[in-house]
Amino acid sequence: MNKTPYNQSWIGRELSITSSSDIGIVGRNGLVLDETKETITILEGGREVTFGKNSIEFKIDDSEVVIDGKLVRQRSAERIYRNRRSE
Repeated sequence: MNKTPYNQSWIGRELSITSSSDIGIVGRNGLVLDETKETITILEGGREVTFGKNSIEFKIDDSEVVIDGKLVRQRSAERIYRNRRSE
């Protein structure tokens, strides 16, 4: 069974923001350093930058799956072990 990015740990993987209510952050990307219930912290150009999950859509690594941050607002341990219906 091939796991989707929803059910994998994102720490240490590349994140790219594809959509946001703040157009200034669309296209930003970096290495995921930390994830909390409400935020994702990435390393971008040598700086740590934190984004609210509620306002972004993003991709992990080279996946074609776009993740809506509003739908993954739980702790990473809860998200990884949760069964997700196929869409």
